Amino acid sequence: MDPIIVLGILLALLFNFANGLNDAANSIATIVATKALTPLQAVLLAGVFNLLGPLLFTTAIAATIGKGIVDPVFLTPLLILMAMLGAVLWVFLTSFFGIPVSSSHALIGGLLGAGMAAAGTGAVLWPSIAVIRQTALYAIAGAFIGAIITAAVAYRRDDFKPWNFIVGGLIGVTVIIPFAIAAGFLKIGGILAVVIFIVISPMLGFLSAFVLAGLIACIFHNYHPRRLSRHFKILQIFSGSFQAIGHGSNDAQNAMGIITAMLLAGGLIAEFHVPLWVIFASSLAISLGTLFGGWRVIDRMANKITRIRPYQGFSASTAAGGVLSLMTAFGIPVSTTHAATGAIMGVGTTRGYSAVKWGVVREILIAWILTIPASAVVSGGCYLIALALIGEVF
Repeated sequence: MDPIIVLGILLALLFNFANGLNDAANSIATIVATKALTPLQAVLLAGVFNLLGPLLFTTAIAATIGKGIVDPVFLTPLLILMAMLGAVLWVFLTSFFGIPVSSSHALIGGLLGAGMAAAGTGAVLWPSIAVIRQTALYAIAGAFIGAIITAAVAYRRDDFKPWNFIVGGLIGVTVIIPFAIAAGFLKIGGILAVVIFIVISPMLGFLSAFVLAGLIACIFHNYHPRRLSRHFKILQIFSGSFQAIGHGSNDAQNAMGIITAMLLAGGLIAEFHVPLWVIFASSLAISLGTLFGGWRVIDRMANKITRIRPYQGFSASTAAGGVLSLMTAFGIPVSTTHAATGAIMGVGTTRGYSAVKWGVVREILIAWILTIPASAVVSGGCYLIALALIGEVF
């Protein structure tokens, strides 16, 4: 095997290790916050179930990463190598400062940056105008319906405020787009799906966690608080495991897609099909990253956004795990960080707007917005530097 291919595979596995290092917080933040398990026990739990995740789902996300962002015609070992390098640098940098970011989006930004540095904007698989128009129509319809229903409900409760329209519009878009995709009315993928779900995945996590936590609070409102906490600390172990499976199934496929694309670009396989050894190696890398734990990220997710009770931790983990599993089934690479953070904000908001530390949330949102363009710039720069130093010898 060509040494460059070997280097690319190792860098892809390093990326998955960094993914687990940063995203460890997603699966275990609520378990740590409620002391259902010790931090070490929680990290071990997440590591084990991250390993199982990719074995339980299809490799559709790997295909999206490997051949749905940049045209495979332009994918060379050098391009893939520099895309991963930019993504790894960004993820390690944000992990050092304790900022939870999307490793999936860092990799996508890396592919975009290296691809455009190599062959211009034509290297990117942009969505068609027809698909964009259809998506926009669904979004507008959902926003209109959601705004009207939310405003009407608030008016009947004599609690109407103008921002009800905005909140309702976001809810409507969050519901209608996934529904249209699930029903087969809307077929989107690649970069368009990634961009849309930057907004929708945290909102899905927020809404589902908010509703689930509210239902649990209503059903068990007569339970003694200590008894309720004891039961839900046990249930949190299962919900955290479910979320870790979703995390592994979605995020571990990033390296799978890259390694398979590298093998295809190097002529080692005839078609894009993820080998079994790639599945195991990628899963193991992300599990090892999680086992080492990104402790600064864990602290921010567990303690800095809102105070979490055991039933709320269960709600957040279950909601985030559900979002990840749903998106994995559709082959859409979404951010585990986005879904988990949205879910934590959702359970916090059940106690009122002031229960969430929105200053911390703003810092996280800025990192989300910057991730794709920042990793694209870093990867594009890496590609141009490598090209200037060694030429197109790959």
